[in-house]
Amino acid sequence: MIFVGGVWAEAHHDVYVMGEAGVRLAARRLPEGLAGVARLHQMVAEHASDPGEVVVGIETDRGLWVAALVGAGYQVYAINPMAVSRYRDRHSLADAKSDRGDAKLLADLVRTDRHNHRRVAGDSPQAEGIKIMARTHQNLIWARVRHINQVRNALREYYPAALETFDDLAHRDALAILGRAPTPRIGARLTLPQIRAALKRGGRQRSVDKAARRIQQGLRSTHLAAADPISDAYGTTVASMVKIIVETNRQISRLEGALQTRFSQHPDAEIYHSQPGLGTVLGARALGEFGDDPERYTSAKSRRNYAGTSPITIASGRKHAVVARHVRNRRLYDALDQ
Repeated sequence: MIFVGGVWAEAHHDVYVMGEAGVRLAARRLPEGLAGVARLHQMVAEHASDPGEVVVGIETDRGLWVAALVGAGYQVYAINPMAVSRYRDRHSLADAKSDRGDAKLLADLVRTDRHNHRRVAGDSPQAEGIKIMARTHQNLIWARVRHINQVRNALREYYPAALETFDDLAHRDALAILGRAPTPRIGARLTLPQIRAALKRGGRQRSVDKAARRIQQGLRSTHLAAADPISDAYGTTVASMVKIIVETNRQISRLEGALQTRFSQHPDAEIYHSQPGLGTVLGARALGEFGDDPERYTSAKSRRNYAGTSPITIASGRKHAVVARHVRNRRLYDALDQ
């Protein structure tokens, strides 16, 4: 057996090769891409004839470099960077850190402690694709929340009438009107036909007249006002953010449709759909984060630990406490919580 530690960087990879006794066999800095992978295989071939005899420790479980290592038949272990940090403290108290030093550390870690860690899961490319799309969809939703909060904070400074008129700033009506009238001065001058036209462009099809009258009344209510230069500056800012939110909504819808198609084609989709509360989006997130490798988890408790839904017991001497598990897959926990 030989043990390889690899530290991934954008342009290069530091690699350390170690024997079973912990003796250094080779250490090099390899370039990214095909050239780097080819040179890595040459290093390995000098000391091992069977890919199954090669154990690799690396701090990430995804990317082209990791896929090449798994595809070559090596035993690849993705070690959490926090675990690597704790392991570093076992060997040095100086707080020194370098990529080359961490490569040696990872090789030594998988030589002595790999039984305490998991190999990179053998998830199918289909499941990996679902995970990528589900994460992007979730990122867009989180980005939309941040932009909406920015709009709300800005409106509080100069446009209180808009805040009272629209309970939900992410709603199509609010976005349509704020895009048409981003300042109190413009909003107070909007006529009913103008409001109706804006609402229809925003996608409203029912109760247009009723909504237009309510919005006009709200925007014409009396409030404290900022100076015109300040109001205009905020208005320009809000108009830009509204366009970003509108486009984000469009991309979320487009991505959700593609995610639904991809998720429905996976053989495990029926299992996830059978769980109460898991629709297409949440089911796709759960499938993407859990993966579809049937050997990835040794038990149901392992799944709960990964999701963060199982508690942690702290027992030492006379102290005994059960607390929530905060180290977890945040994306998976969010989906299961919803």
